[in-house]
Amino acid sequence: MTVTGTEPAPLRPPGDSGGLRETFRNKYLLRLLVRRELRARYKGSFLGLGWSYVRPAVQFLVYFYVVGVFLGTNRSLEDFPVYLFSGMVLVNLFTETLHSTTRSVTGNAPLVRKVFLPRELFPTASTLVSLVHFLPGVIIVMAASLAAGWRPSAAALGAGALGLAIVVVLGFGIGLIFAAVNVFFRDLEQVVDISMIVITWSVPMIYPWTAVSGKAPGWVLDLYLANPLVTAISLFQRACWYPGTDGTFAFPPHLYGRAAIALTASVLILIAGRLVFARLQKRFAQEL
Repeated sequence: MTVTGTEPAPLRPPGDSGGLRETFRNKYLLRLLVRRELRARYKGSFLGLGWSYVRPAVQFLVYFYVVGVFLGTNRSLEDFPVYLFSGMVLVNLFTETLHSTTRSVTGNAPLVRKVFLPRELFPTASTLVSLVHFLPGVIIVMAASLAAGWRPSAAALGAGALGLAIVVVLGFGIGLIFAAVNVFFRDLEQVVDISMIVITWSVPMIYPWTAVSGKAPGWVLDLYLANPLVTAISLFQRACWYPGTDGTFAFPPHLYGRAAIALTASVLILIAGRLVFARLQKRFAQEL
């Protein structure tokens, strides 16, 4: 006798999670992972999330006094504290995203081995936690910008949103690749830690980009300006710092054209990251 009724859902091979779309459909699980990561990071801490204010404040003071006061950048660059901090919050967002997403799968090895869920949930949750830590820095830089004479405008807000989009998409895309590769080659964690030093000094955060244009050969300058992070940070400084100055500072040429290229490149890296993650995730449980 034939039993009629709803046909069962087609079988899927282990590790076929449905991709990023499936990840965002599991909003409840995503919220749980974000809360779990925040609680784990601040477990037993008196200040808790308050450390997300303390760390950038200490970092800012070190850079300000060493580079701004002792080396004299504070005298040559108008409103240097705002310039420094507006770049620093975006750099910190990228480096924290890269650092946490790289370890996101290996750090959740018990869940990967025992529970079937979209593996992309882990780097996605780590990226969202980085954005949570980004918010206090934005509040501080907005307050400092207002004190320096900044007033909101469509051009400034658009530049800031574009710079933020480049950093988030680029960081998440690279993070997907690194999270997958790190399951098989744990040395990648050390490479990422070392890269944090390079990233900090390879963007116009502590110094203006004109310091490179005045001393480096042409091909070095072209390579420097091709970095999407350089464009993103310039856009964020254009949004938060530039409106409060006398308007004489010259940003890198064709800034918005470079921004379009940087965002396109970041999206392509995100697509590549999704493909790499999807290909390798079927072996995660076996490797972990």
